[in-house]
Amino acid sequence: MRTGQKLSPSGRVNLIDTRQAEERFQQRGRGAVSNQTGRFEAETRYAFDDGWGTIEDDAGRLETTLLKDTARTIITFNKSPDISFDRTVNPYRGCEHGCIYCFARPTHAWGGLSAGLDFESKLFFKDNAVELLKRELSKPSYLPRVIALGMNTDAYQPVEREMRLTRSLLEVLSAYRHPVSLLTKSALIQRDIDLIAPMAEAGLARVGISLTTLDRTLARKMEPRAATPQRRLDTIRALSEAGIEVTVMTAPIIPGLNDHEIESLLDAAADHGATRAGYVMLRLPYEIKDLFHEWLVQHVPDRAARIINHIRDMRGGKDYDANWHERMRGAGPVADLISRRFGRATARLGMNQRRDPLRTNLFRVIEEQNGQFRLDV
Repeated sequence: MRTGQKLSPSGRVNLIDTRQAEERFQQRGRGAVSNQTGRFEAETRYAFDDGWGTIEDDAGRLETTLLKDTARTIITFNKSPDISFDRTVNPYRGCEHGCIYCFARPTHAWGGLSAGLDFESKLFFKDNAVELLKRELSKPSYLPRVIALGMNTDAYQPVEREMRLTRSLLEVLSAYRHPVSLLTKSALIQRDIDLIAPMAEAGLARVGISLTTLDRTLARKMEPRAATPQRRLDTIRALSEAGIEVTVMTAPIIPGLNDHEIESLLDAAADHGATRAGYVMLRLPYEIKDLFHEWLVQHVPDRAARIINHIRDMRGGKDYDANWHERMRGAGPVADLISRRFGRATARLGMNQRRDPLRTNLFRVIEEQNGQFRLDV
């Protein structure tokens, strides 16, 4: 538990309890309501009225800052038994989309920054990502397996339009014939169909599109700078028509907030060409629990207590349970009902079929001449 957590860490809450999580200011166009201190800091900051009444004033516009993050390695490996990939490449840290539920928010704490507004406004880009990827793929000891591109934070940040880091990484993976999977909620991925479609045809690429709600008003509050729900559906259609297999990720499912949309989300995704579907239950590790409580009280105060209680019912009375497998699905009657509903809907739509794994036997190391790939080797 982070020092200064506002609600009791376990047990049921009521509407009166949730007022403890209330903040009296917010940043327009951002997801987090506050910029709470990270868990590794020696001091915890609080906003309070000093008698001048300025706490009620609207906060000034928060601009996004882009910072260079010179990395030493680019491929991150994991041994998690409940996810489908063992390696990722993340060209960016932090995410301007501002999704209040994002599981990656606590990673900013390692740099002395907040998982709140800092995570959305202080972004880092890995300027040497392309060179590092070439070097690591070219090691004699490297064994190819699917690289998940942009799994910690979305590889298609708004700044990707100018930075083109993700596209450059895709160009390397395409040249090396290396399998890749992408998950995004940005329509910008359509720009790279010319790269992804040939890879998909060769069995080297697949794409997931995150679709959390069809309610544009809720999406704007919960995911303020991400593509609208309709833009994401249009993106599913564009990718599908280009011959790219698309999985829709209805994640996270938040009981009491968007779980009633499960069937309509899947129907809409299937109508636009998605062929598979997955979901993840809301996860609230570390600082996210407090940020999410604040957000609930700000945007859905009448339902805040009910939603928190549903979440805790699925997590053994706590906001989060980090046990393998259970962390993605939850436990108990509410989690079981959601699982059954999701299973029936995907079966009805034919979105639960097994798929062939991406190919690794096409991988090749590419030599370069004058900084250009030699594709004749």
